[in-house]
Amino acid sequence: MRDNDSSGTSARRRRKFDDDDPTFVKRSTPSSEPVWDLVEEETGWSSWSAPGVQHGPAPFPDWVITEHAAKDTDRGVLKTGKEADVHLVERGVPGTDRRVLLAAKRYRAAEHRLFHRDSGYLEGRRVRESRVTRAMAGRTAFGREAIAGQWANAEFGALAQLWELGVCVPYPVQLLGTELMLQFIGDDDGTAAPRLAQTRPDLDLLADLWWQLVDALRVLARAGVAHGDLSPYNTLVHDGRLVIIDLPQIVDVVINPKGADFLARDVANMAKWFTGKGFPVDPEPLIVELLHDAGMRV
Repeated sequence: MRDNDSSGTSARRRRKFDDDDPTFVKRSTPSSEPVWDLVEEETGWSSWSAPGVQHGPAPFPDWVITEHAAKDTDRGVLKTGKEADVHLVERGVPGTDRRVLLAAKRYRAAEHRLFHRDSGYLEGRRVRESRVTRAMAGRTAFGREAIAGQWANAEFGALAQLWELGVCVPYPVQLLGTELMLQFIGDDDGTAAPRLAQTRPDLDLLADLWWQLVDALRVLARAGVAHGDLSPYNTLVHDGRLVIIDLPQIVDVVINPKGADFLARDVANMAKWFTGKGFPVDPEPLIVELLHDAGMRV
């Protein structure tokens, strides 16, 4: 698994896609032009040491660049979504061969985003100030900003927790405001790993990917959480590994009144895809097992 993401000069040069729309798919073959020739927009010194930044779990992976001399260069848009855009960022130390590609997930400003998922997922989440909770419930301008912060913080916290538990997720490098810097899953030339939905694995790989998924779901359940929006469109396949992405809506299975439903839907969505590809799966026994692992009565 690499630590990087892809992009290009403009929307015309490289295809964008939306996480939530299956008709928008990620580019599956490398561009004929080198990624590094496409965009040269230096954004300045690395934000690693910016005031208020949160870092991912320690010890940091060897590839994480922490040097104060590092600079960030935006290589363009990797994908667009209803809630956030993802950019490819190269972080490197000038005068050295130290560089890494990162995926910068930037949640949109209140007037430009559509949090179509927030009504059910936010049940059971609380913030310290009651006025913030009321504003979020009323969807005031301030409340919408608070919701955006919750999405970014929830995804950062979920990725950090699951990374430490050994689940195959992108390493969360840092969080600054509503910008989340993630490990890029893809190749050194900026070609992003395909979504599971884009792949055509043979039966052996299909079986292996299913059992990788089951192992990951068991870890999540034992931690008391469910992905909440799991599908073949927010899982990646890279070097034979199934990587789970897009976790801002992670659900506490016990606290959220619909937690069990979200968990069951996650399993059913994935089982349907694997069955359709020639690896028959009955989701019900796994759902019962996972609910039991999460400490729920079934």
